[in-house]
Amino acid sequence: MGNAILRCFKGESDDTPRRQSSDSAWLIAIFVGNLARDLRNFETSSQVPERLSQHVTLSKKTQAKWYAKILATWKESNLPPRTLEEAAILVICALQDQRDELNLQRFLDYYHLPFLEIEETEGEESDSSSNSWPEGVKFELCTLPVDEKLVGDGDGMTVHINTDDPYECDKIPTTVQRAVRAIHQACADGDCSRADALKKYIIKDKYRIINLPNNEEILARDYRIRLRGIDAPEINMEYGREARDELRKLIQGKPLTIQVYGKDRYRRLVGDVYCNGTFIQEKLLRRGCAWHYEVYDKRPSFAQWQREARNAHRGLWANPNPVAPWEFKRNEGYKKNVHEPHRNRRNTQKEQQLPIQVY
Repeated sequence: MGNAILRCFKGESDDTPRRQSSDSAWLIAIFVGNLARDLRNFETSSQVPERLSQHVTLSKKTQAKWYAKILATWKESNLPPRTLEEAAILVICALQDQRDELNLQRFLDYYHLPFLEIEETEGEESDSSSNSWPEGVKFELCTLPVDEKLVGDGDGMTVHINTDDPYECDKIPTTVQRAVRAIHQACADGDCSRADALKKYIIKDKYRIINLPNNEEILARDYRIRLRGIDAPEINMEYGREARDELRKLIQGKPLTIQVYGKDRYRRLVGDVYCNGTFIQEKLLRRGCAWHYEVYDKRPSFAQWQREARNAHRGLWANPNPVAPWEFKRNEGYKKNVHEPHRNRRNTQKEQQLPIQVY
């Protein structure tokens, strides 16, 4: 069923978003998600939204042509739109050969998208669909706003991906689809206990129902993320909590763009993380919140940002001789080996079977 917006029966809640910016991010995700959902429904059923006819004067046949054009443009793009402006540009570009400005504006209004003037460039095609990813990037994720509680340390977090995203919807297991339908039915019947039990069930498959600020709920996929090329102090190390808190400040309540290079031995996705155009690894290195993990990432810019922070005694570099996280973990592993040699020998055998880490 893809990522349907679930209108579930819920009791009163006093949950209030703490930040207006977080509310705005969720609303953007909802509005863009509504367009993605309708495109997927059109792809599978050739049906357009019934309520659209209340907003436009187009025939059903013309509406279908519009959705077909928008769907084709969406699929040709490297990544789904992340903002209302990007979604509006995609729609306008898809329908640029349609000379019906009034209905185009009404169509955009239907999805709460802005009406933008797009300048045409003669002799040049838009490069919006060209692959501009750095070498080694396998795919890109666009997340829902980040929950600060899911930022566990200074170089990793768990993120949620809206399954309305056409790049995600086809991956939903059949068991999860059935469970979501059952949740919807249980909510409609007022059976909150069964709905809650089913919600816990799908978490095992790394899916969850997320509450939105407008009292609706959305199905999302969980991904564990490891920031590529850096290593922050462990939580129980000096400056470990400060590094984690700095990462939380940078990304909490905001959607992220993650360029994924691969997985590490813990099955986390390893990638470069961007928030509103800001490169998060750069911020952390410049502020002295992490080390350049040079063994796994040779980018000169990372080494330069670390040197700047070290020379300025920022963050962890306020200590003239800080312990590197990998040295700390190596020493901790040595201590475990001394006290539990048999257990750690088995762990070592397991780790030897795992693929080499990618950072």
